[in-house]
Amino acid sequence: MKPVKPYSEEGSKKAQVASMFNAIAKRYDLLNRTLSLGIDVIWRNITVKAVGKHQPIDLLDVATGTGDLAIALSHIPNSHIDGIDIAQSMLAVAQVKIEKKHLDDRITLSHGDGESLPYKDASYDAVTVAFGVRNFENLMPGLKEMRRVLRPDGQIAILEFSQPERFPIKQIYHVYFNVILPVIGRLVSKDNAAYTYLPESVDAFPYGQTFLDKLQEAGFRDLHHRPLTFGIATLYTAKK
Repeated sequence: MKPVKPYSEEGSKKAQVASMFNAIAKRYDLLNRTLSLGIDVIWRNITVKAVGKHQPIDLLDVATGTGDLAIALSHIPNSHIDGIDIAQSMLAVAQVKIEKKHLDDRITLSHGDGESLPYKDASYDAVTVAFGVRNFENLMPGLKEMRRVLRPDGQIAILEFSQPERFPIKQIYHVYFNVILPVIGRLVSKDNAAYTYLPESVDAFPYGQTFLDKLQEAGFRDLHHRPLTFGIATLYTAKK
C-alpha cells in the first residue's frame, strides 16, 4: 500500500508532513480543541497517568508538535522531557508555551526525525507519541528507533486515532471525520490538504490488534491497548 501523503504524489511523505505542519502550526492548537471538542486533553491526561505509574525520570516525546503532551508529562514528579519534532514552526509554538509555564528547565525541544532519533541507546525510561506515528513515512523503523533509545523495561505509550466499530458511533464518526472535520479544518487552517489528509491517514493506519502486532514485530512485549471515547482514539502501551 502506498503511503498516504498530505499533498501530491511527488516528494516524500516526510517532507510533505513537515511542510503541512509548518503551514498550520499557528492555528494547530485552536483546531485541535475545536475539532476534538476538548476531548484530546482528556486523552493526554490518561496517557500521562499510564506513564506516570512507572515513575519515569527521563522521557522522550516523539512528534511533540506544539508540546501539549510534553507539558502534561511535566506533572510526573522529578521528570525531564525531551521533545522532538520534524516541523520547526510547531516547535516554535511549543517553546513559547513552555517558557510561559516556566518549564524550560524541565522540557528540552529538538528539531529532528522520529525515524532516526539523535539520542544514544538506552537513554530513556519512557517514550511517548501523541497522534504522530501515523505520520511516519516508515512505521517499523520508527518503532524500532523508539525501542532503541529505551532502557531495559522502559515503557512506550502511543496515543493515536483509531476507528469506532459499534453502531451508531461508527456511523456518526464517519460523517464527522470525513465530511464535517475537513470543511472546518480548511476554513480555519487555510490549508486545503491538512484536514483531508487527517481522515485519510487514520483510515490507512493499522489500529487495535493490528498495531499491537506491529509493536511486537518491533521487539516490544507486555502489549496492551485501551480504546478511548468509543474507540475514536486508542492508547497503546508496551515495554522493551
